[in-house]
Amino acid sequence: MPFSSFGLHADIVKGIKDLAFTRPTPIQADSIPPAMEGRDVLACAATGSGKTAAFLLPTIHRLMTHPPKHGAGHGGGRMVRALVLTPTRELAAQIYENLQEMATHTPITGAPVYGGVGMGPQEHAFRMGVDILIATPGRLLDHLKRPYAKLSGLEVLIMDEADRMLDMGFLPDIRRILKVLPPPEKRQTLFFSATMPNEIRQLTHELLKNPATIQIERQAAPAVGITQAIYPVPMHLKSGLLLELLKNEGMQSVICFTRTKHRANRLADFLRRNEIACAPIHGNRTQGQRNAALAGFKSGGFRVLVATDIAARGIDVQAVSHVINFDCPHIAEDYIHRVGRTGRASATGDAFTFVSPEEEGDLRVIERAIGKRLPRVTLPGFDYSAKPTEKLEIPIAERIAAIRAQKALERSRREQKMQGGGHGQQGRPQQGGGQGARPHGKPQQGGPGGGFGGHGGGGGGAGQGGGKRFGKKFGHGPGGGGSGSRPGGGNWKGQRGGRGPGGNDGYENRGGNRP
Repeated sequence: MPFSSFGLHADIVKGIKDLAFTRPTPIQADSIPPAMEGRDVLACAATGSGKTAAFLLPTIHRLMTHPPKHGAGHGGGRMVRALVLTPTRELAAQIYENLQEMATHTPITGAPVYGGVGMGPQEHAFRMGVDILIATPGRLLDHLKRPYAKLSGLEVLIMDEADRMLDMGFLPDIRRILKVLPPPEKRQTLFFSATMPNEIRQLTHELLKNPATIQIERQAAPAVGITQAIYPVPMHLKSGLLLELLKNEGMQSVICFTRTKHRANRLADFLRRNEIACAPIHGNRTQGQRNAALAGFKSGGFRVLVATDIAARGIDVQAVSHVINFDCPHIAEDYIHRVGRTGRASATGDAFTFVSPEEEGDLRVIERAIGKRLPRVTLPGFDYSAKPTEKLEIPIAERIAAIRAQKALERSRREQKMQGGGHGQQGRPQQGGGQGARPHGKPQQGGPGGGFGGHGGGGGGAGQGGGKRFGKKFGHGPGGGGSGSRPGGGNWKGQRGGRGPGGNDGYENRGGNRP
């Protein structure tokens, strides 16, 4: 069945041809016809099944063939007619990119709305008006608090990766968003989820009206075309095993999943030290860093992307050769979504999972969920009895102790500042009459009768012998210059000071009384 058989608008078909789409995937073949009829759709769609096109194509067609039911939006611009809700920034950005490609020959416009970037361009999109908004729940709620953000003219609501939004705690946010949308009987709702837990089923009852149901009872499983294997290995040898596998030149585009952000950073550092081009991507990275990591991976600049599960639902990169679960997932659904990064849209790929003895229980849960036992593989020539050479992860107790020590040091510094003591630190003014104890301290503001602790340290009221900074004297002589706000002091930054007998200030060659 070719795409032309769906009756899509000719301009949409032209964009599909540009993308070299030939035949629809099963989820597209099942979802597009009822969606084009205006029916609600409830679909259970695995990652990599082609579901983005399954909801974007009929939505673009509807907006092109049906005039808006409502008038102009805020400020006279067009109103938002379709909303795609998705759990992660990466997925929102990817859907927006897909929209631009599919609608390239149409007048349909769109905009992404997600956190980690400025709200200005997003506000502009609301004010000027776009046809399709692709948003994460949290950032969308930020905008909905403002008068310019209106969704009263919405015609189509699309929920993508609904189960992941539930996992990430977005269900309360979604319910708040639903309150400002037209009711279900006045809009079309397309609902896509990889799994159907009870909470998601309950939500569908509230959102959908007589939906066309697609693959709802299917067993959760990775996409067809993915070769799966288990590599039993002690926890301390996982890094070495990964490095050994990467010697295979066929592994040119690898996504490696770790359990925590800390392990992702440490593993990326380990790979870089061994001359493997890689980048980490997780929730603690800035949006710019995450975008750069994805762009570098897509372009081939990074051979390995080290990711946490935040990326499992947001990375849509064609031709990923391998997915490696460096840490075995605790939840079967996470396993399905991780390995779904390869073998996308009916392509083929390999998914390897490293399983230590303490992770065997998690593996059994996964195998029960997918309904089969996965093959075990050992790598020829690899020394499974080797001793650990370095720790990939600093034990949590050590990390907590280091954090507590740092916080204690910060508290001590604050207390010294409040009590009026203090030593010369790197350029941070502290009140009090203490001596500058470090040879490279910057000027510090003194208390009553206090001087500036600086290079060589000026004294307090009776301080002797100030040092030099940038070739200029300060805090020099008996009764060294104090704060401009104190009697008898000079001033540090050019405000009017008092009369300091012979005192000199930073940024002044000669101190004392100065403008």
